[in-house]
Amino acid sequence: MNMKLSKESVLGLIALGIFVGMGLFTPGFFSSSNLNNMMFQLPEFGLIALGMMVVIVTGGIDLSITYIAAFSGVGAALMMTNGFGILPAIVVGILFALACGAFNGTVVSKIGVPPILVTLGTMVLFEGVILAITSGNAISGFPDAYGLIGNGYYMGIIPVSLLIFIFFIILTAVLLNKSTWGRRVYMYGSNDIATMFSGVKNSKVLMKVYLYASLLAAVSAIIMTSRYNSVKVDLGSSYLLQSVAAAVLGGTDIHGGYGKVMGTIYAVLIFQFIRNGLNLMDVHSSLVDVVIGAILIIVLTLNFFSDKFSRRKAESSSEKTA
Repeated sequence: MNMKLSKESVLGLIALGIFVGMGLFTPGFFSSSNLNNMMFQLPEFGLIALGMMVVIVTGGIDLSITYIAAFSGVGAALMMTNGFGILPAIVVGILFALACGAFNGTVVSKIGVPPILVTLGTMVLFEGVILAITSGNAISGFPDAYGLIGNGYYMGIIPVSLLIFIFFIILTAVLLNKSTWGRRVYMYGSNDIATMFSGVKNSKVLMKVYLYASLLAAVSAIIMTSRYNSVKVDLGSSYLLQSVAAAVLGGTDIHGGYGKVMGTIYAVLIFQFIRNGLNLMDVHSSLVDVVIGAILIIVLTLNFFSDKFSRRKAESSSEKTA
């Protein structure tokens, strides 16, 4: 019986292989403290990567996503440091992020400006607003209870932030695979003109995409600010290019139309294992970035030639049929 593994399944096996390999050859990788650290680091990066994946499925990109997270974190931090409770602060943080997402979505979907140009501009805009609010300083001193979101455990075993992440993994998978909106997201990414002529309001689909990506950025910001007990302008900025790399490595088509949640999650795990293992080996952080950058270039190149081969195969088979 010939069984062909999906791209996501292969990636899952690669992630498992890297995990085992790092454990065998990196001292301390399998230690309880290191595994614990990885469980706490995973959600903040994973949520940003999921948000980026959803946008890339439409053929776009959101270069402002980490600054949306930082802006959201600043909104929540200002509320808490001015005497408001944790829940109102979280609500305000989410509203800040949704306002940013709505702005990106409006310019992309209503005006028609390419996403890369819009989000490049809003990245600089949001960074400037954050700097104006904070004067470049960190905001800290949150209630102790707030720290439980990023540092606490459920039943003394599972990090609360990991449970939040798992919830959003399931929610994103259900929305993309089971909802009308999700099907339209894939349709738009495959062919936006055909989607429009099929009666779908493309602008509405795109608006929800940017709003959802911003929501995920806000949740990531809540986890990060809770974990670090502070927020500043570069909160999560290192995750920007990593999130693009994770989405693409996870099999999401950079041109749009295809992308699976589990593929992105496996890619996030791969990056987490590689970064963590190399750090334990005392490899300089800049060299870690070189490795991740090289992986992204290799994957993009392989995807390019794979798509080219697939197109040629399809053309030759159609010619034979004709």
